[in-house]
Amino acid sequence: MFWQTTRFTLDLTRPHTMGIVNVTPDSFSDGGCHGSTAAALRHCEQLLKDGADILDIGGESTRPGSPAVGLDEELARVLPLVREAVGLGVPISVDTYKPEVMQAVLDLGADIVNDIWALRQPGAAQVVARHPHCGVCLMHMHGDPQTMQVAPMVGDVMPQVLSFLELSAHDLQALGVNKTRIVLDPGIGFGKTVAQNFALLARQRELLAPGYPLLAGWSRKSSLGAVTGLDVEQRLQPSVAAALLAVERGARVVRVHDVRETVQALAVWRAMESDPVVAG
Repeated sequence: MFWQTTRFTLDLTRPHTMGIVNVTPDSFSDGGCHGSTAAALRHCEQLLKDGADILDIGGESTRPGSPAVGLDEELARVLPLVREAVGLGVPISVDTYKPEVMQAVLDLGADIVNDIWALRQPGAAQVVARHPHCGVCLMHMHGDPQTMQVAPMVGDVMPQVLSFLELSAHDLQALGVNKTRIVLDPGIGFGKTVAQNFALLARQRELLAPGYPLLAGWSRKSSLGAVTGLDVEQRLQPSVAAALLAVERGARVVRVHDVRETVQALAVWRAMESDPVVAG
């Protein structure tokens, strides 16, 4: 299984680790930590030393209740870092739902558009479709960041998420985007209850039925805090455990803050999987 991106064709037979780089003052976990381009670039370089395969740069917080960020502000946060990061030799993903930001970062050579709105904003799908090779991650979100946890989903979450993701991917392919460019994300925490989030993890293999690679983003999420009682800065171990469980259930990319520890845990998992006696 491969993920085609602007400059790289990623072999997802091995799980890939996507390191989170937030250039925001208000993200739920590390807001304000990498406010300057220089600081954010140093963080990128550290994540690569820790073993990140992909860097995911975001200029707008999507934590529950977070206010929207204006276009000019997001561009000012993201573009200087993307301009530098594309020279680091790894795929650069940009976490945005604004088509203007998508176009601007793709013009700079970014490899992946990671969109919490699954290209539902006017013009977003067309930006991706016009690009010959860029990768895209389509995520399920119920509601929007301002309201999603006020009125979360009801009922059996799995068929709703699966249907949405499958239709989103189908619609994008109808615009001429090759299936190899598309990865799906169930959107852990985006308008779902704690129980629904863990139901998505327990039944995650059902999301593989449409035949697209799956990205899982459990890192430091509030559902982990709900079951452990830990504050966000204390959720390293639960985050690694969730990433491993997601990979064991078929995720090919895990989006994480704690790259080094996740990479180490995945190395243990891969050693078990590669042992013909254990794996058989």
